[in-house]
Amino acid sequence: MSRSENIAVVESYLNGLASKDLSSVPFAPGITFEGPLMPKLTGRETIMGFLTSILPFIKAIEIKQHIVDGDYVATVFDMETAKGVDHVVDVCLVVGELLTEIRAFYYPSQSSR
Repeated sequence: MSRSENIAVVESYLNGLASKDLSSVPFAPGITFEGPLMPKLTGRETIMGFLTSILPFIKAIEIKQHIVDGDYVATVFDMETAKGVDHVVDVCLVVGELLTEIRAFYYPSQSSR
């Protein structure tokens, strides 16, 4: 896939979080999700369940930058939550038009500590 196609897959995920509608995100059946404060999650249904549980806390997402290396897209963004703004970098792997891996790194806002 091209650079722009990989970015489009990642943006569909981030836009889905912002709009609270993940139905059009092309999650792979065996997708994995890792975050700094949680164990690794595996499987589309597990990831959908987790993400759906955090949707009420997300107010907005502002994408700052995409860094692309082959099938990997690292996206720097600010996520406004009910507790403030978190500064986030998600490293995503896109294979065959499917989002197969998400590794989230973030620095929570001062007010959410």
